[in-house]
Amino acid sequence: MTFVRACALSDLAPESALSVEIGDEDVAVVHSGGEYFAVRDECSHASIPLSEGDVGNCEIECYLHGSRFDLRSGEALGLPATEPVPVFPVKVDGDDLLVDVDA
Repeated sequence: MTFVRACALSDLAPESALSVEIGDEDVAVVHSGGEYFAVRDECSHASIPLSEGDVGNCEIECYLHGSRFDLRSGEALGLPATEPVPVFPVKVDGDDLLVDVDA
């Protein structure tokens, strides 16, 4: 696994998301339910950044059409999206959040 620094933990308020670029991948790093997650920063229904949507209960919602995704599995939880979004492994290293987009 190749973990890369995505952001400082202090950059992510509870129940929020932040868009970061890691290599060629746009990633939404998310703090929800006291945990940290990383998913591709693009709704599987439309090319909309998920990082601009609402976060809560380990889910992220696309602001345009309301599709929701489970941050643990990437599973689509609400229409119109039916396809999951890719999720990436994360780990905390001191004050930093690291993400592996190659996993």
